[in-house]
Formats: sequence, structure tokens, C-alpha cells
Amino acid sequence: MIALDIFTDGFFAAVAGIGFGAISDPPLRAFKMIALLAALGHACRFCLMTYLGVDIATASLFAGLVIGFGSLWLGKKVYCPMTVLYIPALLPMIPGKFAYNMVFSLIMCLQNVNDPENLDKFMSMFFSNSLVASTVIFMLAVGATFPMFLFPHRAFSLTRH
Repeated sequence: MIALDIFTDGFFAAVAGIGFGAISDPPLRAFKMIALLAALGHACRFCLMTYLGVDIATASLFAGLVIGFGSLWLGKKVYCPMTVLYIPALLPMIPGKFAYNMVFSLIMCLQNVNDPENLDKFMSMFFSNSLVASTVIFMLAVGATFPMFLFPHRAFSLTRH
């Protein structure tokens, strides 16, 4: 049952990665790699959070590293820059629930300006959701771009034979 959960999570992330990749118009040879990277990264984060109890920000950092190093390795095989591969693979991991709750709580703050008790509640929700959403996005970006800084020569020569 655990393997099925991990596979399902990876499969749906791969589908979303392909969808995000399609709107940025990469070469057709890159779609398999985008799907693979999205599935591996999302499944990594799912396993870390579900089975090891790691928080979402730290799990996102490790998932970003998996996608970043994977795009460095796979980019050479399909002659594509890293960004063509890792940006669509990262997008399914953007924390939409936290971003939605952040905007919702901001709107509720504005509607409850004259009610101090509700204002405090929604203000607290706004800051906690903002913190989680921004931290997760930052950790995804750090993890995915780290390999470029670690191996700059290799990262910028992926499209050369």
C-alpha cells in the first residue's frame, strides 16, 4: 500500500509537470525528463513528510535538490538547459493551499478591521501561511539552483556536444 501511495503521488506530479512544461514549449525530447523529475521530486517530498515526519520546507529543499541534480544529469542526455527541465518539474510542488489560505486570511483581515478578536485570528493565519508558502518556495528554488552553483561549467555546457 505504501508503494502504491508513492507511485500515485509521483504519477500525478508527472502529469502536472508535463502540463506545466507544455505551456513553456520545451523540445519534445524533454517531456519524459520533466515527467521523471517531477515524479521523483514530489515522491521524495511525499516520503519525507509522510513517513519520516519532516516538515514541508525541509522536505521541499531535498526535493528541489533531487530535481536540480537530476536536471543536471538528464539535461546532458537530452541537450536541454537545466531550467527547461527543472522549472516545470518544480511547479507541482508550489504550496497552493498555503498561498490560498494566505490570501483568504488577508481578505478576512480587511473585512474584520473593526473586530479585534477576529482580526487577531486572521492576522495570525495570514502570517503563518505567508511564512510557510514563502519558505517552501525559497527552499525549492535553493535546492534546484544549487547544482548550477556547485558545477557551473557543467551546468552551462549541457547543450554542447
